[in-house]
Amino acid sequence: MTSSSSPWASVTIPIKDERENLSPLIAGLIKVLDSHDASRSRPYEIIFVDDGSTDGSSDELDRLAKDHPQVQVFHFDRNYGKTCALEAGFHRSSGEIIIQIDGDLQQDSEDILKLLPYTASHDVICGWRQQRQDGLVKMLSSRIANRVRNLFTHDGVHDTGCPLKVFRRPVLERIRLFEGMHRFFPALALMHGFTVTEVPVRHYPRIHGVSKYGMGNRLFKSLYDLIAVRWMQHRVLRYRLRDK
Repeated sequence: MTSSSSPWASVTIPIKDERENLSPLIAGLIKVLDSHDASRSRPYEIIFVDDGSTDGSSDELDRLAKDHPQVQVFHFDRNYGKTCALEAGFHRSSGEIIIQIDGDLQQDSEDILKLLPYTASHDVICGWRQQRQDGLVKMLSSRIANRVRNLFTHDGVHDTGCPLKVFRRPVLERIRLFEGMHRFFPALALMHGFTVTEVPVRHYPRIHGVSKYGMGNRLFKSLYDLIAVRWMQHRVLRYRLRDK
């Protein structure tokens, strides 16, 4: 039975040096989540995982958390990477719905409201940035990586790298993450029998801060990780119990 005091949704955000983006990000998320019908009867939570920031983001997060009771902040003792930050946030979340978003303001918080209705019919809802607002190298490397990934994983997702995703809790309770596996959430979910869909979302140019990804970790590292994902797809345990 679900308690009326338990969160209906948890937003998890990995943060690495995004100080100037934090205040508008929190304001946008609170505005969007407050507008949802579920928030009238149950709370929600916004979980930031500070992945070893050195630009003042740590202190800014603590300050904002004091002003907003919905916000929780966890600090790593050093930089461990996005997969670790996401896993830590998922582990500390308690909502039935878990929303993943980045802290760079390149996604629109209002698009969360586009994705949420699909939780009635799907377990994972992925944002699809159909009109990317990134540089040529970034878009080209992502396009190549997505096409090669789809060739191997057959997940049918056009934009697995879009940071805006919504999960039903059972998905994240079933999936076990390893370094770099956040790039393959749709394939991992499908591998375990969950349902996945895509919804078009908006995308904006980065105004503050710098991207944490380049050609090396966007293209070459993700292609290397495909070997592990392909192996798991062939070795995953699948079984059903017979009715008595």
